[in-house]
Amino acid sequence: MFPFIPYSSWLHRVIQPQLAMHIPDGFLNLPVIFVTWVIAIALIALALSRSQAEYQEKAVPLMGVCAAFIFAAQMINFPIPGGTSGHLLGGTLAGALLGPWAGSLVMVAVFIVQAVLFQDGGLTVLGANIFNMGLIGTFAGYYLYKAIRFAIGRNKLSGMVTGAAVAAWTSVIVGSLLCAIELAISGTVPLTVALAAMATWHVIIGIGEAVITVIALTFIWRTRPDMFYDPPRKAVVSRPLSRHQ
Repeated sequence: MFPFIPYSSWLHRVIQPQLAMHIPDGFLNLPVIFVTWVIAIALIALALSRSQAEYQEKAVPLMGVCAAFIFAAQMINFPIPGGTSGHLLGGTLAGALLGPWAGSLVMVAVFIVQAVLFQDGGLTVLGANIFNMGLIGTFAGYYLYKAIRFAIGRNKLSGMVTGAAVAAWTSVIVGSLLCAIELAISGTVPLTVALAAMATWHVIIGIGEAVITVIALTFIWRTRPDMFYDPPRKAVVSRPLSRHQ
């Protein structure tokens, strides 16, 4: 594409800023920006409607606490090879605690604050960033986590840990591949180069995502299992009993 720029230098300058999946302004063309905004807005509207019908006001305090924790955790970067770093995305964590609808709203709020206050990703491409990391990460992460956990055992810690680890890692990979495809469609970088670079680095970043997610959910499982969106049955049974004590 750019014969006057050495390949290694070009690859570093084009791919390196995208390793954390926060796409900056100017990296996506108008059709991709428009489509991702439309999809993001539609999913946000659906999530608002479903959350109001399903939760009403009972999940609002937990949503606030979850958003604050994920926002704070995302500020902590862990180094990976290549001179860059990764951080928690939190979609699977939010989904496990709040479900896919309220969890996705929490992630949307977190990414809006990051973009507006900390310039993590551009404002014109905020729809794409929300779609890749907040919505797809939460929905895909939650349903994969739920499927694995229930297959192993809903009430087993091993089921929760396995489901959360696999789902957290997978959600990062899926988000990175979507980002690579969007960059390629926009003509920013060839698809093969984008897929190879993004997938390679996010295999490592996904491990960090899985570790942080499992640690947080294991602590909650052992202290307040009733806070899970799909709590173990022993927690469901114990909650009414505690009110009569």
